[in-house]
Amino acid sequence: MAALNVKPTRMELSNLKKKRKVAVRGHKLMKDKRDEMVRRFIVYVRRNRTLREEVEQKLASAMQGFVLARASMRAEAVEEALCYPARPAEIKVSAQHVLSVVVPKLELASVGNVELPYGIVGTSAELDAAVQAFAELLPLLIELAEVEKTCNRLADEIEKTRRRVNALEYVMIPQFDEAIRTIKMKLDENERGNLTRLMKTKEMLAQKE
Repeated sequence: MAALNVKPTRMELSNLKKKRKVAVRGHKLMKDKRDEMVRRFIVYVRRNRTLREEVEQKLASAMQGFVLARASMRAEAVEEALCYPARPAEIKVSAQHVLSVVVPKLELASVGNVELPYGIVGTSAELDAAVQAFAELLPLLIELAEVEKTCNRLADEIEKTRRRVNALEYVMIPQFDEAIRTIKMKLDENERGNLTRLMKTKEMLAQKE
């Protein structure tokens, strides 16, 4: 830890004490912010895990439906039936703040009703169920993407804040303490030197008298 290069004056001592006070206050605020971000991060991570498990379960079920559909239909008929979407959808992308951290906000807009994009003649009930299952997955996938990105942003900000907290706690504040101690020692030493010279001067004057 490098020492601060300061002049041993009372003005500099006063300035260092003010800077240390600001650093201590900033350390407390950033530490509180870091702790709150960690709390929020845990909430989002739990939500992310729940969403991912739900998505994986429904995705597996939907894929199983497609496998059954392909078993009972020609591959060309399945591909032809799925050439058009089951419903129109538009994703609205905006931003929101979580403890001053900018995170994405994804909303599913302009959603129509789920309609089978093909005629029922020549298709199977398994295909209908699989299409319905995939259509219902879309809102969950959008929410999962939003939550995962939020987790990433919070994790990055937590790491940055942790480094700042450590820099204040283990570098800056100890440097201020050391500089303040050094200046106090220099000032005390100068004061003792001045007092010694004053006593010698008085002694010399007394001897002349």
